[in-house]
Amino acid sequence: MSGAVATGLWPVQSCGLHNDVRTAHRAVATTSIQIQLDKHVTQLLRCRRCPRMKSTPVSGGATVSDVMIIGQAPGPREPVLQRPFAHTAGKTLFRWFEGFCGMNEAAVRSKIYFAAVCRCFPGKNSSGTDRVPAPDEIRNCSLWMDNEIQILQPRLIIPVGRLAIMQFIDCARVVGEAVSFPYRLEEVIGRKFRVARWGHRFDVIPLPHPSGASPWHKIPPGRALTERALKLIARHPAVATLCQGRRR
Repeated sequence: MSGAVATGLWPVQSCGLHNDVRTAHRAVATTSIQIQLDKHVTQLLRCRRCPRMKSTPVSGGATVSDVMIIGQAPGPREPVLQRPFAHTAGKTLFRWFEGFCGMNEAAVRSKIYFAAVCRCFPGKNSSGTDRVPAPDEIRNCSLWMDNEIQILQPRLIIPVGRLAIMQFIDCARVVGEAVSFPYRLEEVIGRKFRVARWGHRFDVIPLPHPSGASPWHKIPPGRALTERALKLIARHPAVATLCQGRRR
């Protein structure tokens, strides 16, 4: 009888031990990533590589996550408020996430890593709209984004807006089909792409820019395609894991 009882208990104890070991390993890995990311963000905020930029870098903080949101560049409000997507476009973006993923702004900011093609406000152009970053500025800042991808090894990247989308989709392939450039948003919004960078493979689900200056996401076919993209994001395993409050 005692032998039977012992045999019945051992698998449970072993399973518990293995779970404890996995949890410990995961905690150590997360701590290592956090240390690397903290150092990275500290260095990022000191960057002054682009003299034409009109602000210092904006960061969303060193949030360890399997999901990255990549914006285009800060507007004039973000450097003052010291966080990305701090004004009109942010209100729309966070409303999308709350409606489709059940995550409010506070949850999104605390669980997803925010990056951008360029981290400083480029200033205004002669027409009064925000200046599009120059190729050399994009190249300079791409070093920061590449390092973030290497550190975080994300499972999902969400590029927001055409400039951000172009950093990823030109190297994406969908089974038997390559996306052509220049492309229309209708060709990429509402679809999931598999992308490789720095030896790491991840999913990319693009979103249109939520700026009030563009009505694309409000009218057909943009509205339906944006909803399709948000549903893909909500169903993605990395986002589902975030909603459960844990990293992979």
